[in-house]
Amino acid sequence: MEQHRNRLNELREQAVQGGGEKRIEAQHAKGKLTARERLNLLLDPDSFEELGMLVKHRSTNFGLDKQQFLGDGVVTGYGRVNGRLVYVFSQDFTVLGGSLAEAHAKKICRVMDLAMKNGAPLIGLNDSGGARIQEGVVSLGGYADIFYRNVRASGVIPQLSAILGPCAGGAVYSPALTDFIFMAEGTSYMFVTGPNVVKTVTHEEVTSEELGGAKTHASKSGVTHFTAANEARVIQHIKDVLSFLPQNCEEDPEALDYTPGDEQRPALDAVVPESAQQPYDIREVVNEVCDAGTFTEVQKDYAENIVCGFARLAGKSIGVVANQPAFLAGVLDNKASTKAARFVRTCDAFNVPLLVLEDVPGFLPGTDQEWNGIITNGAKLLYAFSEATVPRITVITRKAYGGAYDVMNSQHIGADLVYAWPTAEIAVMGAKGAAEIIFKREIAASDDPEATWKEKEAEYAELFAHPYNAAARGYVDEVILPHNTRAKLIRAFEMLQNKVDTLPRKKHGNLPL
Repeated sequence: MEQHRNRLNELREQAVQGGGEKRIEAQHAKGKLTARERLNLLLDPDSFEELGMLVKHRSTNFGLDKQQFLGDGVVTGYGRVNGRLVYVFSQDFTVLGGSLAEAHAKKICRVMDLAMKNGAPLIGLNDSGGARIQEGVVSLGGYADIFYRNVRASGVIPQLSAILGPCAGGAVYSPALTDFIFMAEGTSYMFVTGPNVVKTVTHEEVTSEELGGAKTHASKSGVTHFTAANEARVIQHIKDVLSFLPQNCEEDPEALDYTPGDEQRPALDAVVPESAQQPYDIREVVNEVCDAGTFTEVQKDYAENIVCGFARLAGKSIGVVANQPAFLAGVLDNKASTKAARFVRTCDAFNVPLLVLEDVPGFLPGTDQEWNGIITNGAKLLYAFSEATVPRITVITRKAYGGAYDVMNSQHIGADLVYAWPTAEIAVMGAKGAAEIIFKREIAASDDPEATWKEKEAEYAELFAHPYNAAARGYVDEVILPHNTRAKLIRAFEMLQNKVDTLPRKKHGNLPL
């Protein structure tokens, strides 16, 4: 038995060494952790159970038979994060550049299948040079096997992807199919074609960082949802986001203990400026309404005219979608619509109730918006809210104009409750533009057109620049004072906690892509 034990220990030690000391040192020199170091940070101590440690590839092409490493470049298994079961894979760049081939892919597919069968989140830590060219189409098939499982798992279990090194070519599509992507600044990048190919085809000179670094994808493309300065912080972000999500679509997110207290928030009474043209930061409202220090923003640097993120209200997980008057006056445009639609659908998939804070002057006009599909993109957000069956509450803080009023979770598209502050203006458009259209002839015929215009603007505002017409119709359930908002929301979400809403029987809807 001693002989067998020694052999097993030797093999285990060999597997743990990955590509060997020199390659581990090179990994550290780049400011990167090893695959196993990352898992040690992510998982609770002594909770990791490895699967497939002794797997080897079977390829003999191009001298691969002389380059065999136990585990074949990926560490897979299951463990716990804050006591919750999760399935994980962590690619090992020290082994053949973390390249994916048959055995490597099968290991990942194995934990994906187990995650689905057992209804637990899947976390992928990506650090790979891409497909193992020496194995040809087998490598491509391995990627497709993973993509297929990503799609099958979508909306069933949370799928979180960390990019902690290169992720290029076909490899990018697996993270893109998951719920959230996390990137480390300076050491990670994603692109379909790298700088060299770009230069050859389009003659553009661009660095890897400019083309597909964390900051690029955070601000320009919106591909990544979270970035952090280093890998340790990325992993902490993963844990934070996971805490707002349930194990699977059949469960609710875990609620934290909460002791009720004074839920009045007097600061909210002074948030909205006297002038309707003056901006303010909607995050002030979010932070006052939600439990202190719990708001975790998603895609913070992308489409800044809308704020999306997770928070807690009386200890319970909620998703927040809020127009941001401090950026582009809070208008809806192509990027904001797509960003919010995706977030709404994610929350709905995982039973996270939605809070919508509305201050929207409409959709952004212009050829750029129209030619880039604002009709289709705006419809995505409309579709997402209309389809969502989780509890949905809207608070109109100031402007709710035009079609944007409808789109931002109005009662007409299924909101469970709509509150409005006394400062709310619910109308087809702003008073100035409306007066110009309605009273065009009178203004033109006037001896003092400017004065007449202002007079008619004030007349229109008196009639429509308030929430009371909508309240009279029942479109607004209650006009509330800002300082009472948190207390109202706690009670409302508690009232809605057993909400059941069923969609019509169908294969699936036709989301306007």
